[in-house]
Amino acid sequence: MVGTGDSFALAHRLRALREEHWPDLLITQSDLAAAFSTEKPASVPLLSSWESRTHPKVPPLSRLAAYATFFATRRSVARKPYRLLPLDELTPDELRHREDLLAELTALREAEQLDAGTVSDVDRNGRRDFWYFPDRNNITIVVAQLPKSMRDEMPYADPTQPDYIELYTYADLDALIELHGHIRALNPRSRVAFRIASELAPDDYTSHLVLLGGVDWNVVTRELLDRVDLPVSQVARHDESESGGFVVGKGDAKRILAPKLARHGEREVLLEDIAHFYRGPNPFNHKRTVTICNGMYGRGTLGAVRALTDERFRDRNAEYLRRTFAGMDAYSVLTKVSVVNGQVVTPDWNLPESRLYEWPEGQG
Repeated sequence: MVGTGDSFALAHRLRALREEHWPDLLITQSDLAAAFSTEKPASVPLLSSWESRTHPKVPPLSRLAAYATFFATRRSVARKPYRLLPLDELTPDELRHREDLLAELTALREAEQLDAGTVSDVDRNGRRDFWYFPDRNNITIVVAQLPKSMRDEMPYADPTQPDYIELYTYADLDALIELHGHIRALNPRSRVAFRIASELAPDDYTSHLVLLGGVDWNVVTRELLDRVDLPVSQVARHDESESGGFVVGKGDAKRILAPKLARHGEREVLLEDIAHFYRGPNPFNHKRTVTICNGMYGRGTLGAVRALTDERFRDRNAEYLRRTFAGMDAYSVLTKVSVVNGQVVTPDWNLPESRLYEWPEGQG
């Protein structure tokens, strides 16, 4: 008997995407499995299990993200073998299409698991993902706008140019794309928006706040750090010759944690950034939370984000936070973020050498 109802809606939608999304094109399960295998191995029996008309299996969120990426752009099928484009190759319109599709698929997945009596969006220990907000209230990601001097050097950031792209005016864009899609996928029934710090509306301040970037450009990060009782402060980078750092501790115990740079010819190369992760009550609305992901440089901010989005590390890092700060309303971790050949290496907070400072102290 062919199944009907909510428990089969996700399987039906995945099958419809493959067979009907581009009506002029025949996409087989084999085609899709080959494209998905660029990230991790996929097979025809695996895809068939997700599309089954009788006993469908529920794909993990990472696989739904692959569907959303593939069907967000016709460029995925421009030539054979079909391929999964990297996120940084998608246009802003394609990214928005991807996020809308991912939110739809995630909502179907959640409905199916609720219908089956299982808990959705859980980690390997059976707990909800760190970025899941069960109250279903608004979530606002706050980023800074790049300084005008930087925007003036980029044609795409000039609104008078035909190729203007608004996102090019944002700081920490890679961290924003990584986190916005992740939070939307986990919270399909919440309004998830991103705003430039200087353009926040009064209602935004009282939502769940997620702040990206440091005190140099993000005025909301600066304001929030001033309002919380936290023995961590950030020394801004005033110019390219001053790397700044984070000051931790109080009184005579104060010390500064600074990024590591090396000179290669006439330019400096970032070897290791310092990232700050903070979670606590929102001082503007204690029923909501504020989360800060902040580095001295953009790659530190991305490292703080990826610590809790990277599928290889997010579960263990979230478990470390639960274990270390059990019962704490607010906590903070300063961590190293290694940069190798220009690429961010996700920090593993279970390694003592990756953690530079924690607050409250002595909780481990």
